[in-house]
Amino acid sequence: MTTTAGDKQIAVWDPLIRFGHWALAAVFAIAYITGEEAEDRGGFSDWHEWAGYIAGGIVAWRVLWGLIGTRHARFSDFVTGPRTAIAYLLGLMGGHTKRYVGHSPAGGAMVVALLVMIAATVVTGIIADPEGTAPKPRPGVTATMQVQSGEAGKAARSHEGRHGRHEGEHETVIGEVHAVLANLTLFLVILHVLGVALASYVHRENLARAMVTGMKRPEDEEA
Repeated sequence: MTTTAGDKQIAVWDPLIRFGHWALAAVFAIAYITGEEAEDRGGFSDWHEWAGYIAGGIVAWRVLWGLIGTRHARFSDFVTGPRTAIAYLLGLMGGHTKRYVGHSPAGGAMVVALLVMIAATVVTGIIADPEGTAPKPRPGVTATMQVQSGEAGKAARSHEGRHGRHEGEHETVIGEVHAVLANLTLFLVILHVLGVALASYVHRENLARAMVTGMKRPEDEEA
């Protein structure tokens, strides 16, 4: 039989964890929603770019805080092997599994997966250069080419054209990878939300509210 400490609550999530969690959710949503407009050079391209930069900053901070932060914020508190995470997930789907005050093994695995995916999405977004600011010819190059004539001038222009096409193709491929990573990240976010809902039901506690207040009930006592 399992007993709990009544309505007693303890502090679990520190303010930085809570703010970072919801801020990252918000900027990812903004970046994803404005993604198509950014590709079309629409009015939301700046929103997309800055949301990506902020997301990258939050991820970098979260990794640092996972090393030096409070107890339940540290990776050492919730990162486990795949067997433990899978066993917890199977037990959760079966309606009975051990409850964790901090992140569960499956929740910890999702935290790591989301950090990695968001970081990869940000990096490929920067490389893909969604603002179309790929290197342009240096001042004076165009003027010099204008006075070139004959085969030498044609050869120079042909080489620059091939070089430009190569860069464009490279950016297009990276841009496609960026889009795929963004969609995969969204898929993980959906799984995360479903997992939180299921764990909240099985463990009889509102995990989303806990990430707002920072408070949860203590470790259950087995009797």
